[in-house]
Amino acid sequence: MTALRSINQDDLRNHNLSVIIDTILRSSTSLSRADLAKSTGLTKATMSLLAGLLLRNRVVREEEPDSAQSSHGRPSTPLSIAHGRWAGLGLQINTDGYGCLAMDLDGTLIDSAWVKDDMHEAEPDQVFAKLEKLTKPIERKLSRRRYRTVGSGLALPGLVGGGDTLLMARNLGWERLDLKEFPLVRRLAPKAGNEARLAALAQIPGYAAQRPADGHDSPLSPTDSFVYISTDIGIGGAVVRRGTVETGDHGFAGELGHASVDLNGPTCRCGRRGCLETYAGRRALVEAAGIAAGTEADTPKAMEELYRRWQRGDAKAVDAIDRGLDAMISVIATAINIVDVDTVILGGFWSHFGGNLAQRLQDRLNQLTLGRAAVDIRVLIPSQPDYPALRGAALVGLRCFIDDPLAFFED
Repeated sequence: MTALRSINQDDLRNHNLSVIIDTILRSSTSLSRADLAKSTGLTKATMSLLAGLLLRNRVVREEEPDSAQSSHGRPSTPLSIAHGRWAGLGLQINTDGYGCLAMDLDGTLIDSAWVKDDMHEAEPDQVFAKLEKLTKPIERKLSRRRYRTVGSGLALPGLVGGGDTLLMARNLGWERLDLKEFPLVRRLAPKAGNEARLAALAQIPGYAAQRPADGHDSPLSPTDSFVYISTDIGIGGAVVRRGTVETGDHGFAGELGHASVDLNGPTCRCGRRGCLETYAGRRALVEAAGIAAGTEADTPKAMEELYRRWQRGDAKAVDAIDRGLDAMISVIATAINIVDVDTVILGGFWSHFGGNLAQRLQDRLNQLTLGRAAVDIRVLIPSQPDYPALRGAALVGLRCFIDDPLAFFED
């Protein structure tokens, strides 16, 4: 029998520091030491010591004392996340290009770069080499500004197993890639994950970067549950339960794009028939509207033409969108019935069709879900629809610091 691991003083201090940082990140208002002690259950003496440690390591900063919050005695001094010290790096390879993004722990976007590229039959070695070349200038900027890069994430359009193997990315034509073969991965050691699940993380306020104080950037709370739909050439998904992504036993949970709408439908790249992706994926819609076929249907130009024709009321474009919407309604309603959430976030290119389409989706779901008598389903479009998986990958990097702050402290 293996010996039980004991908890030493550093373990406890690390845990408490993590809880304090998490509490500040997720709060919609600034919190004083007394507020934090009350929220976390720590004593005021412990909070004072740990706050000093966070201040010395430039994790938090003191704001102007708030005399309005104190009826007697000294006014309280709110704490907020400090700017300019801790950064997370996000990397992404997608069906339409690749990119890099750096984010400050206070939620500020430091820098980003995205290259639109034809990824059809792209060689993995070449793509990872291009991504490394794109990443280097951003890393140099972080160094010049004296940031400490605490971790990185890598978003990929497929199934990632064990954190270092891309099992499949059918829309790229990649299978069973050992990610450690690529110099970029060996150098940065990013935590790799499915792009839909990383995009879902980017929707959670305060997950790993401070939420704006006014709270107006998102209708979600940090502990909300929702289904996230990522729509591109393929369709991915994620289930978030009380602010945590449900990964499943093997990390593959949420693959809504491969739920079958019609067992006699078109053959999907996964080998099954009638998957949601074959009706509501970007390529499928462009082809159904008669705009382009094959790899030509994957281009941004083809998608823009689809949107224009749909706006003009072109019969084939409208029919393609309606059939895609029906397929999504069928799969999402089933997902809601299975996992019991009341919020759907529509990400990716479908979000560009606007609020009216989201309202149609919401109205239909409220007619079809089993709990409709007791629950109102809401469908939201992200306030920042561009590159959510890239943002999520940077948050994964920042989370390395939040979960283990002592590993990065100098004292």
